[in-house]
Amino acid sequence: MKLTVFGATGGTGVQVARRALDAGHEVTAVVRDPAALPGEIRACADVVQADVMDPAAIEEAVQGRDAVVTAIGTRDGRRPTSVCAASTGAITAAMRAAGAERFVLTSASGLHAGPGDDPLTRFVVKPLVLGPLLKHAFADMRAAEALTRESGLAWTIVRPPRLTGGPGNGRYRRAADRNVLGGLSIARADLATALLDVAGDPSTVGHVISVAG
Repeated sequence: MKLTVFGATGGTGVQVARRALDAGHEVTAVVRDPAALPGEIRACADVVQADVMDPAAIEEAVQGRDAVVTAIGTRDGRRPTSVCAASTGAITAAMRAAGAERFVLTSASGLHAGPGDDPLTRFVVKPLVLGPLLKHAFADMRAAEALTRESGLAWTIVRPPRLTGGPGNGRYRRAADRNVLGGLSIARADLATALLDVAGDPSTVGHVISVAG
């Protein structure tokens, strides 16, 4: 695939870019600071320095791509933020202008309690613990999801649980339009694998895909 990755200097974005390159995909990494990218990614990817909040500045980076993946997120979910919604709005606007179609948004399973969750998670942990604690980040992600659904693109929303470090094990579980039972965490490396799998899977278009380790 010809793949554009936004948020490529973040924990998840680095993994997406690295695994995409390892798999032989052609990667464009859109970043504010190219020096923040690991050297092996800078050496192999097409690195574009641009303001992701400016659709005109990123239009060329999404033109002619098979898929666009955003792993942009906030570093402090306890403070008011609009980074996910604002970047999603800009990226989808650039994609429409460029005639690009396939869009994958990285969101979070914590913002949605529903089928697939065990009773404790569904009725206590998510609404009473995570909801109040991360209300600003979740509000931002909900807005980003709404923009994605309304974009007119061939979209998929991917919702992981708590992200962990480490190399991962190359395996993950996933569910369409419901949560993953017992899905408490996933390694960023395995989330990256899931995002790439989803990007190349047309059956996921128009669906929310929950993933977990």
